[in-house]
Amino acid sequence: MLIPSIDLLGGRIVQLVQGEKLRLAFDDFEYWIEKFSRFPLVQLIDLDAAMRQGNNSELVAQIAKRLPVQAGGGIHSIDRARQVLDAGAKRVIIGSALFSEKGAVNTEFAAALAASVGSEHVVAGIDTKNGRIAVKGWKAQVALTPDEAIPQLEAHAAAFLYTHVDGEGMMQGFPIETAARLRKLTQRQLIVAGGIRSQQEVDALDALGADAVVGMAVYTELLAV
Repeated sequence: MLIPSIDLLGGRIVQLVQGEKLRLAFDDFEYWIEKFSRFPLVQLIDLDAAMRQGNNSELVAQIAKRLPVQAGGGIHSIDRARQVLDAGAKRVIIGSALFSEKGAVNTEFAAALAASVGSEHVVAGIDTKNGRIAVKGWKAQVALTPDEAIPQLEAHAAAFLYTHVDGEGMMQGFPIETAARLRKLTQRQLIVAGGIRSQQEVDALDALGADAVVGMAVYTELLAV
């Protein structure tokens, strides 16, 4: 399954390269909402909130009312997760809050979140740079690998979202062997992102049992949707 992404920064839809360099920006929300309305799931990320530089909460709420979204970015508490779900999101993506600075999985928080909002509404965000989990808008890393983290979160999430930050926005392809390895680690839905550039790649990931988040290739029309 292809999952189109909407990344919000400064009140606009954007595409960044490796989470840092602005490549594209759009103000025509109606065009993209209409374009993505036929998809069963859309990924919506508040980059300002993820980077701790403000938020786009009103936009998130507006889009969540019109599209079936899994929303993330700066969701660090159970109260905020509830707010996003109450605004209309189908699921919330939780990343940084799942990990301590000392490199441990915060299973206590994960369990409390799942108990409060329902594990079926939780997507565990596993973002990596150079093989280690990245947090705080990808500006920091913890001494954990996805292989170590995923089994500890299995009971508390409906899905895992793995983002290959090293390839994010570069349209150089996703490492298929990584998806194959991760697929063996969990019985939950596996969603991968980072560099996906073609329908053939989406199909290859689907054959492995992984869904694909696509951003840059959609917005540059390299991949037609």
